Formats: sequence, structure tokens, C-alpha cells
Amino acid sequence: MSNDSTNTNPLLQTRALSLSIAERKICTELSLQLPAGQCLGILGQNGTGKTTLLHTMMRLRQPDAGEILLCAKPLAAWEQKALAQQLGILFQNTNDIMPATVLETTLIGRHPHLADWQWEKKADLALAQQALSEVGIAELANRDISTLSGGERQRLAIATLLTQEPRLFLLDEPGNHLDIAFQIQSLNLLRNHIEKRQCALVMATHDINLAARNCEQILLLYGEGEYELGKCGDVLTAQNLSRAFDCEIREFEIEKGRSVFFPA
Repeated sequence: MSNDSTNTNPLLQTRALSLSIAERKICTELSLQLPAGQCLGILGQNGTGKTTLLHTMMRLRQPDAGEILLCAKPLAAWEQKALAQQLGILFQNTNDIMPATVLETTLIGRHPHLADWQWEKKADLALAQQALSEVGIAELANRDISTLSGGERQRLAIATLLTQEPRLFLLDEPGNHLDIAFQIQSLNLLRNHIEKRQCALVMATHDINLAARNCEQILLLYGEGEYELGKCGDVLTAQNLSRAFDCEIREFEIEKGRSVFFPA
């Protein structure tokens, strides 16, 4: 088990974090540091606990032991509204209970920043419109969300997240419903955002190459509480990935310093 994460002044930090679900260990004494401007990818087979770990970072469930810190403050100590201003979530799937337009849905991202009963201002509207433009669905602003395709709905979710302007982005399978071109475009957009604004991003994904392309650090879950944590190039090896995914994974260098991975 490797635990190589040496950056200082982390935006997200875990200290000796142990987590399990239904008596199945997900991680044991996990200590990581994610500084501003970086991305962490969480990889592993189905059932290894990627989403559960992400939900714990969202404060949707409690760890068995250890703690999580956001901006050097224990996650448990954050007041709910203040936490919503700092932490943004992209779930695997979303359920639209109430009818709304695309623009109205995007403006939900501004709710943590508004006082009680306060309406959005022109600046909030401008942020939402800019986010819709950045994800390529500005022309759908007045459409009812029930009419959107799966890919359009995922773009809307990313636009809402950008409108929220959190310090920490937590993404669960961000490539869901998106074609290859927009997977690349959306992650490039988020990467540029976190680098420019000194935010950080954690993404749980099955896509090894998406993580390799976008993440400085990788947390590779083997199951039963075992994991590999460290720099992307150190963790993403054919040997480690073959163990994690229980099949032979081969590495191909496509240019100096950049590899892609495929099952044999």
C-alpha cells in the first residue's frame, strides 16, 4: 500500500480515514492531501466503494474512524450553508422532481450564496448564462428540463456546478451520458476553472484514461480496505491496474510522458 501525497496547504485532507459499508472495508487509515489547482481520481472495480468514499467527502455519511478536513477545517464543523458555498457535487444521476427551465435549474447553483428569500441578482444571472454557454447549451436556456437528452442533462448539471463556484468539486462518473468529445471538453473546462480559481477536484470514475488525462493524483481501490495512493504516473501502471480490475491491463505510451491503458 502506497501513501505518497506530500503537497502542503491542502484544500482537501483526510487523516487516518477508515470507511466500510455492510462490513466491507473500503479504505483503512487513508491520509491524503489535495492542494488547490489539482485533481484527484478515484478508480476501482464496481463495489470497491468509490461512490461511498465520495459521499463521505460530501458529508452524506460518517467514516468509521479518522477525519476529513476542508480548507483546514474539519468537515463535521462546517455549518451547512457555508459548506454548500465551498463544496459542489455532481451525482451520477439526477432526478428532476419539479418542472423548471434550463436557466432556472442552472440558477440553483447560486442558492447557497443568497440570503433567505433573496432573489438572484443580475450578476447571478450572468454567471448562469456564462456557464450554459461554456458547456454549449446556451440556446436551451428556456427549454423545460424534462425535454433534455441524457447528455444535455449532464451538461446542465456541470453548468449548475460552475454557477455554484465551489472551492472543491466532487464528481461521480462525470463522463456519464457524454460523448467522447464532450467528456474531454467538459473536463478541460473544469481543469481550467480550478487552475484559474485555485479550486480542487475529486472524480470517481471507471475510465482509467479519463483519469490519466486529467488527474495529478490517483487513489486506486483494490478492495478489502487496500489501496494505492500517489502521483498519477506512479499509481497508474499495468501491474497495479491489472490487480485492481482483476484482468490484464496493458499500457501503451502514445507520446513521451503520456500513456493509455487497455484490457489485453
